[in-house]
Amino acid sequence: MKKLSIALLAFFMAFAGHTQEKIAVIPEPVSLVAGTGTFTLPGKVTIGIPAKADLGHTIGLLQSKIELTGATVQKQEGSATATINLILNKSRDTKIGDEGYTLSVTANSVNIKANKPAGLFYGVQTFLQLLPPQIESKEKVSGIAWQAPVVEITDYPRVGWRGLMLDVSRHFFTVAEVKQYIDDMSRFKYNMFHFHLTDDEGWRLQIKSLPKLTEVGAWRIDRTGLFNTFSPAEPGEKKSYGGYYTQEDIKDLVQYAKERFINILPEIDVPGHSLAAIASYPELSCTEGADKYQVRFGQPIMDWSHGAPPIAMIDNTLCPANEKVYGFMDKVMTEVAQLFPFPYIHVGGDEAPHNFWEKSPQVQALMKKEQLTTIPQVQAYFEKRLEKIVNSKGKKLMGWDEILEGGISPTAALMSWRGEKYGIEASQSKHYVVMSPTQYAYIDYMQGDVSTEVPIYASLRLSKAYEFNPIPQGANAAYILGGQANLWTENVYTMRQAEYMTWPRGLAIAESVWSPADKKNWKNFAAKTEQFFKRFDEAEIKYSPAIYDPAISVQKNGTAYYVTLTPEIEGLDIYTSFDNSAPDRFYPKYTAPLLIPKDAQLLRIVTYRGKQQTGRQMSVKVEDLKKRVK
Repeated sequence: MKKLSIALLAFFMAFAGHTQEKIAVIPEPVSLVAGTGTFTLPGKVTIGIPAKADLGHTIGLLQSKIELTGATVQKQEGSATATINLILNKSRDTKIGDEGYTLSVTANSVNIKANKPAGLFYGVQTFLQLLPPQIESKEKVSGIAWQAPVVEITDYPRVGWRGLMLDVSRHFFTVAEVKQYIDDMSRFKYNMFHFHLTDDEGWRLQIKSLPKLTEVGAWRIDRTGLFNTFSPAEPGEKKSYGGYYTQEDIKDLVQYAKERFINILPEIDVPGHSLAAIASYPELSCTEGADKYQVRFGQPIMDWSHGAPPIAMIDNTLCPANEKVYGFMDKVMTEVAQLFPFPYIHVGGDEAPHNFWEKSPQVQALMKKEQLTTIPQVQAYFEKRLEKIVNSKGKKLMGWDEILEGGISPTAALMSWRGEKYGIEASQSKHYVVMSPTQYAYIDYMQGDVSTEVPIYASLRLSKAYEFNPIPQGANAAYILGGQANLWTENVYTMRQAEYMTWPRGLAIAESVWSPADKKNWKNFAAKTEQFFKRFDEAEIKYSPAIYDPAISVQKNGTAYYVTLTPEIEGLDIYTSFDNSAPDRFYPKYTAPLLIPKDAQLLRIVTYRGKQQTGRQMSVKVEDLKKRVK
C-alpha cells in the first residue's frame, strides 16, 4: 500500500510538472504559480473596465481577439461580476510599479490588476498567450476549446527601456508596415520603437523648412541584390526607389504607438551617414564636388579594410566647420522636436570617417581656432554644438557610443553598440546608457548558417541573443536605462524579411530586458519558442527556423578535413549525405565529426525530432567548407 501511494504521488507530481511546462509566456513572468483546472471562455463575455481611464488599445485588442472565437463581447464599467475584469488599483502596489500587473485566472473569471494602464495592456497580452495559438489568427476560428490554465501571475519589468530599432532609410517601409511592426513588438512588452529615419541611402522624414530633403534625399536608383556590391550608376538611371513620411504620417504613428504604450525615439544620423542630406543640400559638405553626389543606392562607399573609422571613398559627412550646417540642424531639430513627444532625440554620431576632414582646409582652420588637436575632438565640437541645439528645443541628446570620444556633456545619453565596454564606462561616469551590443543585439546579423541566410559579415544565433544582459557586470545600474535590439536593413527589402530577422531573436531580447535575470533559462526558453512558432504561424508572421539547423565548423588534420555539427537545442537527430542526394531520417545519423570524402563536392544536412523533420535541408559546397577552417 505504501509503495502504491508513493507511485501515485510521483505520478501526480509528474503530471503537475508537465502541466506547468505547457504554460508558455514570453517574456517569462516574475512569478507564475499554476493552479488546477482551466478557465473556459464563454459564448458571451463581459469585460469590466475602470471608469474614466485611458486604456489605449487594450480594450480594442482584447475585444477583437475574443470576437475571433465567435463569442460576443459586452463592456461595462467596474463590474465585479464580469468575465474578464481590468482593474486599476486604488492603492498603489509598490511591488509592480508603473508597468507591472497581477493576473489571476480562475475556473470562472479572469482578473488583471495594475497601477497604471500600461500594466493592464501587458496583463492582457499575457492572458492572450495563455489561450490556444489560434487566438492569433486574423480570421474567425471555430471548433477550438478556448481555454486558459488556472494560474496566478505577478509580473513587472527588469528595466524601463525595452526597445527595437527599425532602419527605414536603407529600405523604406510604409506607414501600414511600421504599424504592423509596432503591433508585433507590443505582443512581447516592448515599449520603445527606435525609428532610424536618415542615412546615406535615404532621408525619410518631411522637414517643411527644407523641402529638398524629401524631394531629392528620399529617392535613389532602384537596385536589387546584395547591398554594398552594386556596380556604379549608369548615365541617366532613374531615381525611382524610396519614399518618406509626411508630418501627418508621423503624428499618426506616434499616436498609434502611444495607444500600445510604446514611445518612438527618432534618429537623425549625423555627422556621418549623411549622404542623402548632402545630395539634397551640397553646401553642407566640406568637399568640392559634393554637388555631383547622389543618394547612395548600395554601391561601396567605405573601405573598412583598415578597421574603424572607415576610409570614405566619397565624403558622406556634414562639415563641422561650416556654419550653414548648424543652421540646417536647427531647422531639422525644431521640426523633429515638434513631431516626437519623447524626451530624447537620437543624433547618431557613429562611423564618421576622418580622411576628408583631415585634408579639409575648413576643418584645419577650425582646429586651429578652437585649439583642437585630434579629429575625434572635431567631432566632439560638432556634438556639443548640436546638443545645445537639441536642448534649446526642450529635448535631450542621445547618440551611438562614438560620441563618448572627445568628451560629452553630463546630460547626453549613450547607446552602446560596440560591445558592452563603452556603455559600462559611460554609466560609471554617470551618463545614462541604453545597452545594444552587437554580439547580442544586432539582429541584422545571420541567425543561421550562411548556406541558409542572406550573407552578412557576422552571425548571431538565438542562443547567443538570449545571453544578452542589459545590466552587465561592472556597470552602474542606476544609469542603465535598459536595452534594445537593432535591425539594420541594407539587405532587408521587405517587411516579411524584417519579420524573419526579428523573430524569434526578438523574443530572446524581450525576455532579457523584461524578466528577472534568475528567471532566464535557455532550455525552457527554447521550448517556449517552439510553442510560439505555432502562434506566429496563426498570426502569419514570418520567423526564422534556424534554431533547428546545426552550427557547422570545420577542422583540418593533416590533409584531412572534418566537419563538426552542433545542434542549438536538445532532442534533435542530424542526418547527412555527401552523395548529392537529399538526406532524410533513413540516412546515416551524425554522431561524430565527419571526414569529408576525397572527391565529395556537396554536404547536405537535415534535422529530425523522432519521425518529424524540423530543420531545413542545408546544402554546403565542400570547397566552401574547406574555407571555414580557422
